[in-house]
Amino acid sequence: MQRSTLLLWISTIIGIYHIIIAGQFLPRFGFFIPTQIQLAISLSCALLIIFILFRASKKNNNDRIPFYDYLLIGMVLVSLGYVIFFYEKILQYSQFGFLDTTGIILALFISIPLLEAVRRKTGWVFPILILTLVSITIFQKYLPGILYGQGYSIDRLLYSAYVGSSGIFGLPLNVAASILIIFLIFGALLERAGAGKWFMDIALALTGWSKGGPAKASVVSSALFGSISGSPSGNVATTGIITIPLMKKIGYTPKFAAAVEATSSTGGQFLPPVMGAIAFVMAEWIGVPYSQIAIAALIPALLYFLIVFVSVHLQAYKEGIPSLPKKQLPNFWKSFTEGWFYLVPIIALIYFLIIQEYSPAMSGIYSLPFLIGCSFLAKDRKYWLLPKNIMLSFQTAVKSWVLVAAITAAVGIMVGALELSGVGIKFSQFIIDVSGGNLILTLVLVGLGSLILGMGLDSIPAYITLATLIAPALIQLGIPDLSAHLFIIYWGLASFITPPVCIAVFVACGLSGSKVWETGGEAIRLGIAAYLIPFAFIFSPGLLLQGTVTEITLATITAVTGAVLLACSIRGYALKSMNILERIFIGIAGVLLIGPSTLFAVIGFGIGVTVLLWQWFNKVKYSSEQLNSDLPS
Repeated sequence: MQRSTLLLWISTIIGIYHIIIAGQFLPRFGFFIPTQIQLAISLSCALLIIFILFRASKKNNNDRIPFYDYLLIGMVLVSLGYVIFFYEKILQYSQFGFLDTTGIILALFISIPLLEAVRRKTGWVFPILILTLVSITIFQKYLPGILYGQGYSIDRLLYSAYVGSSGIFGLPLNVAASILIIFLIFGALLERAGAGKWFMDIALALTGWSKGGPAKASVVSSALFGSISGSPSGNVATTGIITIPLMKKIGYTPKFAAAVEATSSTGGQFLPPVMGAIAFVMAEWIGVPYSQIAIAALIPALLYFLIVFVSVHLQAYKEGIPSLPKKQLPNFWKSFTEGWFYLVPIIALIYFLIIQEYSPAMSGIYSLPFLIGCSFLAKDRKYWLLPKNIMLSFQTAVKSWVLVAAITAAVGIMVGALELSGVGIKFSQFIIDVSGGNLILTLVLVGLGSLILGMGLDSIPAYITLATLIAPALIQLGIPDLSAHLFIIYWGLASFITPPVCIAVFVACGLSGSKVWETGGEAIRLGIAAYLIPFAFIFSPGLLLQGTVTEITLATITAVTGAVLLACSIRGYALKSMNILERIFIGIAGVLLIGPSTLFAVIGFGIGVTVLLWQWFNKVKYSSEQLNSDLPS
């Protein structure tokens, strides 16, 4: 059997196994497998695939597995095999509260390969962060300030990682193995069924006729697909192949085209219903229903995309960028009627998640039959989800999931170390001490800390790191859990578009040929909502759909108006091009309208109207002068 065929079958088996486990089908037939054994099986699958497919160095690209990878595979099988086949011994370790020599060796046998697997797939940043926190825990009694503590021995740390409830087999890996893989399978099946192309056709049909249409199509399609894909950089690579060349073709600069795609793909992580799967981790972390998070996150996400959408529209007018010729655009009704059925599984997913309030895993599983069945309505048979296409989808999903599984398991080592050392609590207290308990200053420090700590990490490990280290600072000041966690999500994911470590921008630059720093600067301007909107919903809970109908309506209307004015300031164009003073004043107006009080909104509205009237007066005056100059003397 060829290697590719073997991988296809293994991926299919792994996918089916996780559907069975996540759907809790075995208990219905009288079979019960402890959660830790299930997670050990999942992690074994993930690490084996990583060491089989990915080499330690990019210079070594051959298919032959080197001897040291066999050694790492052996360590994984021994350590996780012990959990699977000698689970009673693991329970004994839990009761005793410490590891013997055998237990220490077993813990090292999984920790070392796990960190190496993460390094191969993400680089050095995350493993170094984990090892730093582990080192702090070991040498804590020698460290100054907030890092000082009693310190713990290596065996106590390994016990926390291997046996502890917050260790390798803790909540993050549990979410990855029971929820995230289901939605990766859902997304892969949706893409294999042709939904990605359909989303793009619909977006082009709706927006391509207007000025800068391809950029608007990029915003719409990347938002829709980015919410499901779960990876900003992956979404850039998927949709950017189409959108970036189209944007460049009609006149957008390479840096602007790349920035639009990077910003839109990153924003997909904020957008319900799926929110790139971060919402599922958040729901488990803070113990609230997923539906509550999705509903609360809706308006801030729409404001984010409104600023991006208006920005590309204004840039098109400012630079005189045309629309696409109609003959190059797909017909909306033809496209819609050819692929309307792609909405059925998404509607089913929303129904199960929001209306029925089923668990995310069960909602995803119950939506799969709708997705598979609807695929047969496609005219092109290559999109039918027959067994071969289903297997290929499993392969795509599993290859994406193995990284998530490895990262979330490695996060357990970090979380276990933080719980022992208490650095997480101390770090939050340190932020409060520095800010003097001032809420605005604390929010600024938390935002900057989230941005820095989120750099170089993928979305889910970034969220877990920030939820452990930084979110408690806001919660201690009385910010509700949901608001605090959404705040760190926005600022943490802003690292995807903020230089120097802006992963989504790196991918977009590879497709556009632009430079990283100039593209990152454009991305910051386009994605400014990621930095400002979190402050708005902290002070105006109405933006999270919390409060009376009047409060929610007023907060939404003023924020939408402010978002449009802010976009005008960023692009330097409203009714016409703006000078520096006009940009500053209309930017202040936008921020005030998004801000927390009615008084701010009134002042902002007054400033905004004044600037726009001034622009209108100058535009009319200029047009009149031009007309007079064109008349014969």
